[in-house]
Amino acid sequence: MALSTAITHLLGIDHPVLLAPMGGVAGGALAGAVSAAGGLGLIGAGYADPALGFGSDDWVRSEFGKAGNHAVGIGFITWALERRPAALDHALGFRPKAVMLSFGDVAPHAAKIRDAGAVLICQVQTLRHALAAAANGAQIIVAQGTEAGGHGADRATLPLVPAVVDAVAPVPVAAAGGIADGRGLAAALMLGADAVLVGTRFWATREALGHANQKALIERSGGDDTLRTSAFDTARGIAWPEPYTGRAIRNAFADRWHERDDELRAEGEAMRERFFAAQRAGDTDTAVTFAGEGLDLIADRPGAGELVRRIVDEAADALTAVPGRCLDPAPAGG
Repeated sequence: MALSTAITHLLGIDHPVLLAPMGGVAGGALAGAVSAAGGLGLIGAGYADPALGFGSDDWVRSEFGKAGNHAVGIGFITWALERRPAALDHALGFRPKAVMLSFGDVAPHAAKIRDAGAVLICQVQTLRHALAAAANGAQIIVAQGTEAGGHGADRATLPLVPAVVDAVAPVPVAAAGGIADGRGLAAALMLGADAVLVGTRFWATREALGHANQKALIERSGGDDTLRTSAFDTARGIAWPEPYTGRAIRNAFADRWHERDDELRAEGEAMRERFFAAQRAGDTDTAVTFAGEGLDLIADRPGAGELVRRIVDEAADALTAVPGRCLDPAPAGG
């Protein structure tokens, strides 16, 4: 069953399912597979910082190549572009279908993205940021709840999404945060959203980048095992602005260093080197595995195309079942 919305029409896609541009996880193969299945794949360039092992110009070029002939987009952390604005110019040279900006002022970049023929997607965490994104020409706004994996803020998905929908209409809205199956897509559509942006669930797919140990950790963990913390960013030497923290699976490193950022920062470069070595080795007791509260709904590792179809079919079934399950028939003679 097709689920046709304002976002599917705007992007020219079959299904209202967007891949979150997870830095170092959403590469070209994953983005291409999502687009091939009728959604929209977004490559995760993150900070565009070569020191992190992803996001460099060469990395971006390689990942667009891995997407094949499928139309994909790319996502950046907006405040990081202040240090490396040429990264956006480089990415636009590959003619992405969309560019998603998250966490920062989109005004310096909005016109350039739209003039390049890409759809401007802006992810927001507050109503104020949603209104600012709409005022700066966002063509799709992603309302991200705190349940999301990776970086985010404080508002919960369920009340934030309809508030943003009402505030920015007629700009279409995608919901994000804790959405991992078709029931989440159905719920988002009922809240007035026109699509969902899904992250953690797509990490547990065969095409996703990232160490196999982290994928296995995602499959055996639950939402109760996550926390929002700045410890992993401090260890990597990344200074995130307030109020953003990262939701990740709790591990021994987090248990030791959560809310001890000053002490962790004092460990210096040696700690940073040990942390990145653990990341490369797949040491999940130390390395960060960003993941959202939808972990309880993840138990396998399908191909990304199969997952898109599964989410859409589940959503269609859920939406079709609601009238018979929830609406009482009119009483006889009524």
